[in-house]
Amino acid sequence: MRILWIKTELLHPVDKGGRIRTYQMLRALSRRHRVSYLCLDDGSAAADAIERAREYAHDIVVVPFRPPAKRGRGLVAALLRNLFSPLPFAVARYRSTALRERIRLLAADTDLIVCDFLSPSLNVPDGLPAPAVLFEHNVEALIWERYVTVPQHPLRRAYFRLQWRRMLRHEAGECRRFAHVIAVSASDAELIRCGYAATSVGHVPTGVDLEYFRASRSGPRDSRELVFVGSMDWMPNEDGIRWFATEIFGRVQEQLPDARLTVVGRSPASGLRQLAARNPAIEVTGTVADVRPYLERAALSVVPLRVGGGTRLKIYEAMAAGLPVVSTAIGAEGLPLRSGEHLLIADTVEAQVSAICGLLREPERAALLAANALRHVREHCSWDAVAERFISQCPRLTAASAAASHSENA
Repeated sequence: MRILWIKTELLHPVDKGGRIRTYQMLRALSRRHRVSYLCLDDGSAAADAIERAREYAHDIVVVPFRPPAKRGRGLVAALLRNLFSPLPFAVARYRSTALRERIRLLAADTDLIVCDFLSPSLNVPDGLPAPAVLFEHNVEALIWERYVTVPQHPLRRAYFRLQWRRMLRHEAGECRRFAHVIAVSASDAELIRCGYAATSVGHVPTGVDLEYFRASRSGPRDSRELVFVGSMDWMPNEDGIRWFATEIFGRVQEQLPDARLTVVGRSPASGLRQLAARNPAIEVTGTVADVRPYLERAALSVVPLRVGGGTRLKIYEAMAAGLPVVSTAIGAEGLPLRSGEHLLIADTVEAQVSAICGLLREPERAALLAANALRHVREHCSWDAVAERFISQCPRLTAASAAASHSENA
């Protein structure tokens, strides 16, 4: 099968959840199908990103792109302009006439088109000669809706409410416009099917690179170290770890004064670094070349998300590294895991403190939880199985498209 895969970015560095999922799935798909990777390039990718794209695709087509600034006056100006647009800012910033024209040209020699994330979808025209699939890593409107409920400044809440309503309207229309939608969990698929009245919706599970995250056990674990791994320029991660650092970790320290917290992930905000400066038990690493040493030395992984959508790869990565996990329900949302068997779910400050301190004080219980989790991911979470599930939904689409074309030409 000839697959045209559309995304807003090159994948290297493969340092955040969406890129990891796409990278691993494409590596598996490209072993059996011919993949053409079409993307925008704003110049922020790694210097070898185009060369290394051969790891996951046979053909690479890059469209130069200059998005709005991410900070400063440029961002403020773009946000103000967006007030007069019907589109949510997170989507409108990726409008590209050049990308749209490339899609038209390349679609003529394609069996299947995959739009990866909602962001580039506005550039996918109607009437293409191959069926187009929307790959929804998150239900985006759900993330914005949850932002509205988080305590914050009234003006900030008003902005999030506006973006949520726009995202809800836009996402619903796109899910109905594409031939098929693939979500990353059964719960997300049900939201899209019922909330958006989309008629063709499936889902694939989340995977993990089991060999890559296999614990080397090169050194002992730190019996009091907590670790959080995630891109800190993704707002749900920033909100979650800020809540954890300000409301939860201090109470953990009251019970266990030698407890430590390491926050691993790119682009941490200055406010988080300031929190770490005030508490010597908190380390903020910023970008690291490899997260595995941090997973291997810690006693416990925390995923304290209050906002989010889709599924968190960081949970499976920690489990594959043999690490027990404490998460909120939103953090573990969409993953077929049971609290008390594979991880602990704790949604309040008090429940988080109790769960974390309990596992740190009872290493045998923590080890049993980690062993159950590791067994689960080894049995159910290989990327080859995820890719096979993804593509198994697509032959029916290509067959339906061919039948429709034949009917029109008869």
